[in-house]
Amino acid sequence: MRTHWSPLRHNDVVTEAEPTSAEPKGAEQNSAERDSAEFAIETRGLTKVFGRQIAVNDLNLSVPYGSVFGFLGPNGSGKTTTIRMLLGLASATGGEIRMLGQSIPGSAGSVLPRVGALVEGPAVYPFLSGRANLSRLDSADRYASAATRRARVDKALDRVGLTHAASKRAHAYSLGMKQRLGIANALLTPPDLLILDEPTNGLDPQGTREVRNLIRSLADDGTTVFVSSHLLAEVELMCSHIAVMSAGRLVTQGTLEELRAGGVTRVRVITPDAQHAHRVLAELGLVPSDVPREHAVGDPVVEAEVAADASPEAITSALVGAGVRVRGFAVVGESLEQRFVALTGEGFDVAQ
Repeated sequence: MRTHWSPLRHNDVVTEAEPTSAEPKGAEQNSAERDSAEFAIETRGLTKVFGRQIAVNDLNLSVPYGSVFGFLGPNGSGKTTTIRMLLGLASATGGEIRMLGQSIPGSAGSVLPRVGALVEGPAVYPFLSGRANLSRLDSADRYASAATRRARVDKALDRVGLTHAASKRAHAYSLGMKQRLGIANALLTPPDLLILDEPTNGLDPQGTREVRNLIRSLADDGTTVFVSSHLLAEVELMCSHIAVMSAGRLVTQGTLEELRAGGVTRVRVITPDAQHAHRVLAELGLVPSDVPREHAVGDPVVEAEVAADASPEAITSALVGAGVRVRGFAVVGESLEQRFVALTGEGFDVAQ
């Protein structure tokens, strides 16, 4: 097992039980396992203790098959420790893990060949080219055919947009290019489950967009993608499900829509008659913000909390009927960032 952090392949993992067969399970058996369980990843009471510190506390996580699952939390919340336990890189103090329908670490030898992962950033051989790096890693996979190695490497490079830099030595790669090379390694053997720890770290906007589109395309092809990230806007654009960690505990999990629905809904009124609009909204029993703020085009914006089932038509009718000049009106829910702060009470730059 390599001692540096790197893209994970199944041959790098030290497991507590050897597989009963030297060959990975066949497609028919994999399909049967998938049908027998609803979740690609499932933990029950998962706990990790370092001395007196509880890094992960009684975690019950459920990651549906076919989802793009965003795993969020402030620094020190237990995200990376959880990922390391899922992949057999750290042993759990207590609890259970099931991945792709099988127990971990007991069945790690048969499960991990079907899992691609990038943990805490890629490690590369700096004086080898991108293509040579992938070829070397692929050759360490005892299940990979040498006859088709070049085709696999070229396909992985193409999927992450590195074909043009395949012959360049890795030490000349930018951080973003190295990140994409790490993802390419995780894709050499098409995985059923892909686990990515901060996959867009160091990428420019174009690279971030490419990785986002790649993750979506993998999910469309049937791969379950588990993404740990601090880029809330990106998670909101690409994920179907969310889990939020804080101080080692799971705060919430569910679909993105369910998470948004749990927040505060507001009406937003753009009007030059801000004080008048404030009074009308208060008379309707709403809770307006104390001070109107300026809109980008110059008119004040008045916001007020409303029930999720409030009638926008009734509110606009009351405003117009009272003589308020309405130049813009919207009903908005909380952003993912607002929900995250409300649930955890802090941002990503707070170490615990």
